[in-house]
Amino acid sequence: MTVFHILGFPRVGAKRELKFAQERYWRGEITEQDLQDLAKALREKNWQHQADANANFIATGDFTFYDHILDLQVATGAIPARFGFDSQNLTLSQYFQLARGNKDQFAIEMTKWFDTNYHYLVPEFHKNTQFKANPAHYVNQIREAKAAGHQAKPVIVGPLTFLWLGKEKGEAFNRFELLNSLVPIYTEILTALAQEGVEWIQIDEPALALDLPQEWLDAFPSVYAELSKVKAKLLLATYFGSVAEHADLLKSLPVDGLHLDLVRAPEQLAAFADYDKVLSAGVIEGRNIWRANLNTVLDLLEPLKATLGERLWIAPSCSLLHTPYDLSVETQLQEKNPDLYGWLAFTLQKVEELSIIKTALEQGRHAVADKLAASQAAADSRANSKAIHKAEVAERLANLPVDADKRKSPFAERIKLQNAWLNLPLLPTTNIGSFPQTTEIRLARSRFKKGELSLADYEAAMKKEIAYVVRRQEELDLDVLVHGEAERNDMVEYFGELLDGFAFTKFGWVQSYGSRCVKPPVIYGDVTRPQPMTVRWSQYAQSLTNKVMKGMLTGPVTILQWSFVRNDIPRSLVCKQIGVALSDEVLDLEKAGIKVIQIDEPAIREGLPLKRADWDAYLQWAGEAFRLSYMGVQNDTQIHTHMCYSEFNDILPAIAGLDADVITIETSRSDMELLTAFGDFKYPNDIGPGVYDIHSPRVPKAEEIEHLLRKALKVVPKERLWVNPDCGLKTRGWQETLAQLDVMIKVTKKLRAELS
Repeated sequence: MTVFHILGFPRVGAKRELKFAQERYWRGEITEQDLQDLAKALREKNWQHQADANANFIATGDFTFYDHILDLQVATGAIPARFGFDSQNLTLSQYFQLARGNKDQFAIEMTKWFDTNYHYLVPEFHKNTQFKANPAHYVNQIREAKAAGHQAKPVIVGPLTFLWLGKEKGEAFNRFELLNSLVPIYTEILTALAQEGVEWIQIDEPALALDLPQEWLDAFPSVYAELSKVKAKLLLATYFGSVAEHADLLKSLPVDGLHLDLVRAPEQLAAFADYDKVLSAGVIEGRNIWRANLNTVLDLLEPLKATLGERLWIAPSCSLLHTPYDLSVETQLQEKNPDLYGWLAFTLQKVEELSIIKTALEQGRHAVADKLAASQAAADSRANSKAIHKAEVAERLANLPVDADKRKSPFAERIKLQNAWLNLPLLPTTNIGSFPQTTEIRLARSRFKKGELSLADYEAAMKKEIAYVVRRQEELDLDVLVHGEAERNDMVEYFGELLDGFAFTKFGWVQSYGSRCVKPPVIYGDVTRPQPMTVRWSQYAQSLTNKVMKGMLTGPVTILQWSFVRNDIPRSLVCKQIGVALSDEVLDLEKAGIKVIQIDEPAIREGLPLKRADWDAYLQWAGEAFRLSYMGVQNDTQIHTHMCYSEFNDILPAIAGLDADVITIETSRSDMELLTAFGDFKYPNDIGPGVYDIHSPRVPKAEEIEHLLRKALKVVPKERLWVNPDCGLKTRGWQETLAQLDVMIKVTKKLRAELS
């Protein structure tokens, strides 16, 4: 027998059912029981899909109402004490307040889950943090799965990764000091799971793919010696990178099995050739949507099967959280681009691929010969397709001018020219980009896509929304305006729809955080810009006001990171293609009189390789691609960029190397913690630290914003400080948006008068 299992499943449902139910619950339109019933139904569907594909174990504990790390904070009693909640008796309403904030407390800080586009809620650890076990989240899901007749394998993030992903708060200390008090809590939780009769427990330690300090690595033997006393078998799961350098350590741990990501790091398999326990081979890509060549996968696995026998398990490389639900519903894509459709695999198709592999390993390839032939045909079709490569793209990149990615003059000279015509007051205010995407906007877009609204009527509706946004900003007295992005469905999808080399799905949603889902474009071929994408919208907005209008683009690294990217050429080359295509748009905006242009790069930090040894190469090509996106602009054109929910402390030279005239960053949830690093580094250009959290509906108090701005003024010279929210306002409602911005502007004017 070959054991086949899943590390984790998408949570939101095939058509984002959980998202819509959550948001209705938050609006008071359905009861908590309604939400719980829908969640139970989604879990049962997920489990049945795994069972139908002959998975030997069903993943449980991976379903969450918001975030699996928030669930773990509750399970270990590590929720922030500042909320005053009891983790043992936490209500669902209080759970959501931890994630979204309330009138008295800002939400738990959010940042990227390793190098993915998923966001987790960062645990807040204090020197006196007292852990307390509450395994109900995991126990209840085991019981549900067993009641449905499934063999459950609970999934929980391990103690070292959990502790590593958190932050120290309050009195200075090293959170590693909390490990000895955390491990007994884990033992208590795992014991509760074992008492439910599970045979295996999956413990995820993806932090092993990072450059962990030796002190943390040295802790693994003693930690797992304690956890292994639990009366269940432990599968230690690693993913997102190679752990070959820790092979001796991992082979010595008292666990019953080890999972390796053999998609991200196939080379690491050699280091575990003599592993004498269960080896779970992650051979199906859990982070991208390309169909596997199953013959190639079997070429890898068959020798392993011969050596390991029943100790060989097969699985995706990581949780399938990062892939859309089901390709079969993409009938539009199948009709429009059948070749591309045949190259893809979503979650359910990946589960089926593993089922085919399991059958081939147990019964021989002949038992699934037709399926293997179809897999090979798809791989051959893609390899030989003439729709992927464009000679003109390669030629343009090969013939870029020398120093194409360098500005004509240094920042000190540029900023004088920019300030001369901008004529902005001290502490200029702006918005990051988007304004609320109202029901009316979404309805108009939906009707237009269905053919129920003409192009002329749709554009008239969008112009009406833009005009409303401009008026509201003028009434608030913002200094640099934006057009609000009413016409944009998503900051990446919008541009992908207008660039060649991209394709789109209808239901290819993946969770970004909480109820926020994104539908990443598919980059399958060489990228070009056939025609202007944003110019006429920005021109229209500028025609409505005498104030400066800022053009808004998404940068090449973020478009790359937030898409499903082709894997037949290097990512660096794809990114460079996107940067060059965007440069055409930037120059057209400049010609149209839009001379403040923001090129958002919120994903630049998340693209960092997990190993520091690989950082320099990534930062070199990512920085070049960003600078290419504005190549050729004049000195008096002001380039902005925005970055959010990332730690930049260790890559500030590269951030400065982007040479944007103004950078805006998320800082409110961390109480301006990030800005301190910019100050210590002496960041040379203008900075706009976010002064309130846009992910919460609460209206910040004036004293909160004043506190943050006064902290910022201690770090950034007043002449170089901008004032703005943390991020775009797309997900907010108009009432709270206007109230939030009004507080921000009033506080700014108060400080502006004081500083003048």
